[in-house]
Amino acid sequence: MPAWLRAVGHAIREALAPAGRALRWLGGLLPDAPYARILLWTVLAAAAVGLVALLVERIRHGRWRLPRRRRAQPVQAGEEEAAWAPEAAPARAWLEEADALAREGRYAEAVRHLLFRSIEDLARRRPRLVRPALTSRELARAPALPERARLLFARIAAAVERSLFGGRPVDAGEWREARAAYADLVLPGTWRG
Repeated sequence: MPAWLRAVGHAIREALAPAGRALRWLGGLLPDAPYARILLWTVLAAAAVGLVALLVERIRHGRWRLPRRRRAQPVQAGEEEAAWAPEAAPARAWLEEADALAREGRYAEAVRHLLFRSIEDLARRRPRLVRPALTSRELARAPALPERARLLFARIAAAVERSLFGGRPVDAGEWREARAAYADLVLPGTWRG
């Protein structure tokens, strides 16, 4: 073994010697029964972990306090609805863009435009619901959505599916139905339940 490694080992042994003496002293105070020793060492280890947790809380928050689990406060339905409201300006801008596409007779693109905006609203309203791998059909069946919101979203998604995958053009009537569904979907009352 090289001399420098022996020196490092000796330095570590000297640094930990007081902790070893303290543990031997504590072990001498413990009873000779093996289960009692296991129980007491477990209690000592739990006390050490508790002390470390207190120190971490002191460092993180600047004061001594017991660590505790933080639970999300339950939000009442009324408070939740008051807290969320769709942003009016972007919703109007999207509707104007979709209306412009519809005036040009591009109803399928206009409905797709509304579907994308609806998905953004869903992501804002139910952040854990919208994931990149989900299809609009899966979103329309999601149990996390209130029944009314689910039906409105399903109407918009169905129109897009018929045009994209069914090869059927979207007519003015379907466009008006999808536009009305989107207008109802962004109302806060739709999300109760």
